[in-house]
Amino acid sequence: MKPLKPLLLTASHLLTLGLGFALGVYALPILIAPDAPTQQEIQSRLPAARWTATFRRDLKDSDALHWGEGAVSVGPQAISLLGKLAPGPDYKLYLSPEFVETEADFKRLKSQMLRVGDVKTFNNFIVPVPQGVDPARFNTVIVWCETFSEFITAAKYR
Repeated sequence: MKPLKPLLLTASHLLTLGLGFALGVYALPILIAPDAPTQQEIQSRLPAARWTATFRRDLKDSDALHWGEGAVSVGPQAISLLGKLAPGPDYKLYLSPEFVETEADFKRLKSQMLRVGDVKTFNNFIVPVPQGVDPARFNTVIVWCETFSEFITAAKYR
């Protein structure tokens, strides 16, 4: 039985290390996130928004760790969310010419999409639209985790 003890200790330490790493990946973006825009800041941009849509939790590839919910506003200068996203690292906001709700569809259409910018907050966000970008050329806004190639959420706005 003596050779079993070092094996169990090694296994328990590796499990603890793996669990700690996983919790760190989840918690670090929350800890370093900037302050989220307030409801008033988002509502002040609503008159400039040309389209609205809704992020929903019930999309095909959304799950307990990858989801979004709330009201999305799309305008010529900014895209905003009054709602919540599941926390995670390296979120990017994309505009797509087609509605997608799976990782496979996202990867298939990625070359036709436009990456608008980074999403750094999980309760509300405002992402500036780059100069010269016309959101009218697209119909869907998508949040994607670039690091882990994970679909988070999407909403069709036109």
